[in-house]
Amino acid sequence: MTEAIDIWFNPRCSKARKARELLEERGVELRVRAYLDEAPTRAELETLMQQLGTDDPRTFMRAKEAPYAELGLANASNDTLLDAIVAHPILLERPIVVRGERAVVARPPEKLVELFES
Repeated sequence: MTEAIDIWFNPRCSKARKARELLEERGVELRVRAYLDEAPTRAELETLMQQLGTDDPRTFMRAKEAPYAELGLANASNDTLLDAIVAHPILLERPIVVRGERAVVARPPEKLVELFES
């Protein structure tokens, strides 16, 4: 397979490690994005929303992380949510796998197979 796949990755996350392993087993060329070290920009998150086919940032947020409650994000607008992820990338669900114009939140990791189906 020649097409590179992006994985937004946290090495401490077992689901992210499993997703990476599944992709490597497929012989996929991976570009690993350590998003905690290289926080996504607002523009990247907006693109990610399109790739995920959603208009709700909550679909790829970790609501159980401390900043979610500390920032009072339960009833926040989409703009506020996206800004919060940029400032606190720990709020981003993981792993996120991107192939071309499509993406999935690979929870469970086997969900990434959707990217290889028509």
